[in-house]
Amino acid sequence: MKILFYDTKNYDKESFQETLKTGAFPDITIEYTKSDLDPRTAALADGFDAVCAFVSSNVGTQTMEILHEKKISLILMRCAGFNNVDLETAAKYGIRVMRVPGYSPEAVAEHAMALALASNRRLYKAYNKVRENDFSLSGLMGFNFYEKTAGIIGTGKIGAAMCRICRGFGMKVIAYDVYQNESLKEFVEYVSLEQLLSDSDVISLHCPLMDSTYHMINIDTIKQMKDGVILVNTSRGALVKTDDLIEGIRMHKFAGVGLDVYEEETNNVFEDRSDEILEHSTTARLLSFPNVMITSHQGFFTREALGAIAATTLQNAADFVAGKDSPNDVKIG
Repeated sequence: MKILFYDTKNYDKESFQETLKTGAFPDITIEYTKSDLDPRTAALADGFDAVCAFVSSNVGTQTMEILHEKKISLILMRCAGFNNVDLETAAKYGIRVMRVPGYSPEAVAEHAMALALASNRRLYKAYNKVRENDFSLSGLMGFNFYEKTAGIIGTGKIGAAMCRICRGFGMKVIAYDVYQNESLKEFVEYVSLEQLLSDSDVISLHCPLMDSTYHMINIDTIKQMKDGVILVNTSRGALVKTDDLIEGIRMHKFAGVGLDVYEEETNNVFEDRSDEILEHSTTARLLSFPNVMITSHQGFFTREALGAIAATTLQNAADFVAGKDSPNDVKIG
């Protein structure tokens, strides 16, 4: 099988090549391109059997039509998310779509807690103050997480890992999810979304982006939160309505906000953006607030996670070649 790997970063190529060197996938070869997958670049897949794409790729109807013309039979998503894929058109043309539903949930959950802690204790501000030889504590007041309430929205693998981390901090853990995780019920109390918003001192989002979760954090839900809450989002940017988040910050609703994802994100909102666009972007507006910490979608970015992504993606390709069913298939509905 010949795979065209879109939107290649150095770390992607290194992790996939290391996995190929193990000899576990002798029938798979990969060519890499820095171009991301979209209607303009889909024709590059001519002569390949499959393409490998990311959550930022445009795998919509037009892209899918071109991939079908180029006889692509498999789309490998090297991520958990697939809302950017036109599954109906894929099914129409018999193009199989496979993903990596879980690679290192602890990596993302640990980053979520890092954002919560850094926002709470103003670590970015403290670091810059000390660099300027200012050792005063002004503006650095935080609060103990111990015996506070953590509200986890979404308790799949990553949300469950975050629940365990919060428990380790001595926090009371409450959660909201349509599907309750039985493995957590010994120490997690499932509550309504309304109760979670009103009772939590730290709220962390770990749910997929769907019609029902789009802009679930908006001005109405923000008003239901405690004053001085910390909000963390390492899941999908569009779970949060950014304009409303900015309004909430201006209302002094938040002690801190930690974001690893944002609505304007492609792969990195700051790549290939002019200064003029950045100046007027909502992400840039968020950066102007001293209690907001933003990172560049790095929650997954650990050696362990990259290795797991490569191994699962290549196993997906091998299962396709062997004609095997897989729990990693993405299907309509």
